[in-house]
Amino acid sequence: MEPTTSALDIPTQAASSRAGDRTTHAVDLPLLNARPGGPAERFAELLSSRHPVTVFLGALVTGYILLAAATTGLGFLLTKVILSVGAISRADERVEVWLAAHRSRSLTSASLVGSIGAGGVVLPIIVAAMLVVFAILRRWRIAVFLLAAIIVESGAYRVTTIFVHRHRPRVFRLESLDVNASFPSGHTAASIAVYGGLVLLLTSRFKNPAVRTVLWTLALVIPPFVAWARLYRGMHHPLDVAAGAFLGIAALVVAVFATRAAGVAAERRDSRRETEPA
Repeated sequence: MEPTTSALDIPTQAASSRAGDRTTHAVDLPLLNARPGGPAERFAELLSSRHPVTVFLGALVTGYILLAAATTGLGFLLTKVILSVGAISRADERVEVWLAAHRSRSLTSASLVGSIGAGGVVLPIIVAAMLVVFAILRRWRIAVFLLAAIIVESGAYRVTTIFVHRHRPRVFRLESLDVNASFPSGHTAASIAVYGGLVLLLTSRFKNPAVRTVLWTLALVIPPFVAWARLYRGMHHPLDVAAGAFLGIAALVVAVFATRAAGVAAERRDSRRETEPA
């Protein structure tokens, strides 16, 4: 595993070149290492004199603002333009009517599991447990990546629901939540941000084909299961779930970008320290 004395889990011994640094790091977690000349490296160059934490926060806040604006704009486009087309609106509602008409005791129990697994109780526990584990192991870049993903996702979701109001499906709903908060599906977004983020980290670290197959199977099963659960329970329309998937994936992209930019900043800071006279 990588050395642990730097603020963002970057080795304090600077290599002879940035390429050498990244070759060493790539053995551990390629996902969190910036591509030479890539956007994360270019962003870090804009704040070349800043502390890695400042670079991380700058990238995170910038990405968050852009994502919140994009999701809100998508919500206005959906509610004001797309759903004004009667055929689309009816098709979006028809799925919910069909699911409500085919409910059963076993499916209802399964949908509850899917909702709880990506809800406001279980996911915070999972994230907190992971943060504690990685903090004890002093794997700070992994910890901040997971924290960043869920913060960006939940923050952008909250902002979007403030400005975008869509009525939940007009069927009997199995949960009592605000009826005007159908867009987007926060459970779907959170499941991708957390479970998808964990799988990305693990598959970046472990190259065994069998392990990677199992992990990617989980990544491809859990979020769709959560999405189905939210549809089944009458809490969201299909287009709301699709928007939630977009939000979750975009939150991961922002978290990766911010962590990579901070890594570049930490590498350069360590290199400067190595070259400074004693």
